[in-house]
Amino acid sequence: MLEAVKPYVLRRFKTGDEEWVIRKHGELYAAEYGWNHEFEELVSNIMSAFITSFDKKREQSWIAELNGEIVGSIFVASESETVAKVRLLLVDPKARGLGLGSHLVDECISFARNAGYKKLVLWTNSVLIEARHIYKKKGFILAAEEKHHSFGKDLVGETWEYYFGNSSVKHGC
Repeated sequence: MLEAVKPYVLRRFKTGDEEWVIRKHGELYAAEYGWNHEFEELVSNIMSAFITSFDKKREQSWIAELNGEIVGSIFVASESETVAKVRLLLVDPKARGLGLGSHLVDECISFARNAGYKKLVLWTNSVLIEARHIYKKKGFILAAEEKHHSFGKDLVGETWEYYFGNSSVKHGC
């Protein structure tokens, strides 16, 4: 069976992409969820840490382009020798419905597995319904929930986990 040709392409992160990732997260989350500048600051800090300590054997990133324009991002950062963390999944509204978010998460899972991690984790918020749906569909398990006030809103933060191999699976909330 032939795989359908995707209208977008994935490439590795390159110099200059950090500006798009930070700006687009800030703009999109402000427009869609009413989040304030604190979220853009968090994204900036995550990007800074990723760039500063990037280890190409243990960490990776993907930038999605549609007709030469950036429309998505995702990162895998090393949390420890056995745990990797998914960071900064974003799909621009103009690229939604193409399976891009799912494809980006697949890339993270494949990379983390091949890098020898035992577990992949991520932190998100309950209001991010579409992203949460992707994580669940891919086999992530909701491990913890915590109410917090961030980005100018009362939110419920969530930690999701994905286990590789024969690791004992911890069932979440």
